[in-house]
Amino acid sequence: MELRRVVITGIGTLNPLGNSVEEFWENLKNGVSGARPITRFDASRHKTQFACEVKNFDATDYMERKEARKYDLYTQFAFASTDQAVKDSGLDLEKVDHDRVGVIWGAGIGGLQTFFEEVKNFNVERPRFSPFFIPKMIANIAGGLLSIKYGFRGPNYTTVSACASASHAMIDAFNMIRLGKAEMMITGGSEAGINEPGMAGFNSMRAISTRNDDPKTASRPFDKDRDGFVMGEGSTAFVLEEYEGAIKRGAKIYAEIGGGGMSADAYHMTAPDPEGRGANLVMKWALEDAGLKPEDVDYINVHGTATPLGDIAEPKAIIKTFGEHAYNLSISSTKSMTGHLLGAAGAVEGLACILAIQNGIIPPTINHFTDDPEIDNNLDFTFNVAKKKEVNVAISNTFGFGGHNATVVFKKL
Repeated sequence: MELRRVVITGIGTLNPLGNSVEEFWENLKNGVSGARPITRFDASRHKTQFACEVKNFDATDYMERKEARKYDLYTQFAFASTDQAVKDSGLDLEKVDHDRVGVIWGAGIGGLQTFFEEVKNFNVERPRFSPFFIPKMIANIAGGLLSIKYGFRGPNYTTVSACASASHAMIDAFNMIRLGKAEMMITGGSEAGINEPGMAGFNSMRAISTRNDDPKTASRPFDKDRDGFVMGEGSTAFVLEEYEGAIKRGAKIYAEIGGGGMSADAYHMTAPDPEGRGANLVMKWALEDAGLKPEDVDYINVHGTATPLGDIAEPKAIIKTFGEHAYNLSISSTKSMTGHLLGAAGAVEGLACILAIQNGIIPPTINHFTDDPEIDNNLDFTFNVAKKKEVNVAISNTFGFGGHNATVVFKKL
């Protein structure tokens, strides 16, 4: 069958660098760190006392106060970014065929804060849980509630693949449209893991930075002295449409989704394959799916978490995938600024790719001080300062615990 083309016509975000697309991009291109001491709870007992929190968020800007109390923060974030994206798309919701619009969302953990609060408050004096406990906590509820809010009755589910969740959601939403199973899709991801169990859990794994004396420089992808990722949170949403339909209604088009790749490391619960075999496969298959050659790619927004092992494996995979062209590519890890949004990472980093295409600017990898001799530093990591460059094709890599890999290809139209 002939596959249909899929374009992005609406974007919205709420993340540590801004509560709008415009604010996010301004801070991203200028190399601003979103890391600060944690304000949401008393972190003095924790090894890590800082994170990249969303700032100045008020859920009642997007929903009634009574409604907000029923939702975990990760769902509130999802509503905020989707509200922005739907408005940005210029859709007339009264004219949309609601049976042909769906929602596929990504979340790695779901309502962790809700789970923690309910368990913490369960005791002899209060031997019960809230009736909202389960529906507030489960990882699929944000996507379900978005479909209810807008009345979209098309395909609706949530992908849960740790840090690759939002990328898998975007690929699935893309496929729904190009296979003719939907005309439009809402997709993206949200996460809200900056809380006591989230921070303590990653501390116990020694996965996150403990650079409490200097939070803004704590996220150091590809730097010799990196000591783990910085926790982030937030949400990014997209409106995807079939190309002909978007043109017919006169929609503004940000970019085209060219293809997507999915693979598994099949190696370890939390560590990447040291040779980057799964990462090589996912990029290779994404390019094949998009009908592109390695030399067609201008920019890679890498997974680049600033973990000791991951930052060695991914460049190896890039060199294996792109050969000599690897040294002509621009590469950056925007996690150096946003922190790691876990299940929402692929969405916010996909947005960074789209904005790089739109503006001809490669956002930087900040906080680089010392080269790591185990990493090929002839690669262009766009260290510390953004640069101007025409970007026709950009790809976004996301790799999750369990060995889940997803790559999304974005193209200038």
